[in-house]
Amino acid sequence: MILKGFKKNSNKKHLDKILLNREVNILDGKIESLGVIINIDEINDFQRFRDLAKELNIHSNNVKIIAFNNNRKENPNFWDTCFNEKDLGWNGSIKNVELQSFIETNFDVLISYYTDDILELKLITAKSQAQFKIGILQSDSRVNDLIININLNDFKVFKNELFKYLTILKKIKNE
Repeated sequence: MILKGFKKNSNKKHLDKILLNREVNILDGKIESLGVIINIDEINDFQRFRDLAKELNIHSNNVKIIAFNNNRKENPNFWDTCFNEKDLGWNGSIKNVELQSFIETNFDVLISYYTDDILELKLITAKSQAQFKIGILQSDSRVNDLIININLNDFKVFKNELFKYLTILKKIKNE
C-alpha cells in the first residue's frame, strides 16, 4: 500500500513536470485526425464520438478512442483500447503498447471527455502528442488548450460549442 502511494506521487510529479514544460502550439491547418480519451465509469457511449468525427469530415481510420476503466475485473472489448491504473508505472512510464501508441500519435485534435479527477486520465492527456487538446471542465485547467464548461451529459451542447470554436480557429475542413 505504501508503494502505491509512492508510485502515485511519482506520477503526480511527472505530470507537473510535463505541464510545466508544455508549450501550446496551435498549428494552422484543418483537422484530419482525432483522438478521444474517456472514462468508462462516466460515459459508456463511444459511438457519439465516431459520429462527431464523421460530422467533422474525419475519416474513420483517423479516429482513435481509448477508455479508462477503473474496474479492473471488467475489460470491455468494444473500445479501441481500454486501460487502467496498472498500465502506468513509476514516473509516468507506460506498460501498455497500445496506450503508448495512442500517446505517440500526433493527432490534430485530442478530446478529453471526462470530469473525474483521476491522475491516470490527466497523465495520458498530458503525455499525448496531440497538437490541440480540448476538454470539458476539469480540476486541472493546465491539461487542455480549450476547455468547454458543460455538464458531461450535455453532449449536444459540447458538440455545438466544439464546432463554434473550431470554426473560429478555421480548423474544420469543408467537403
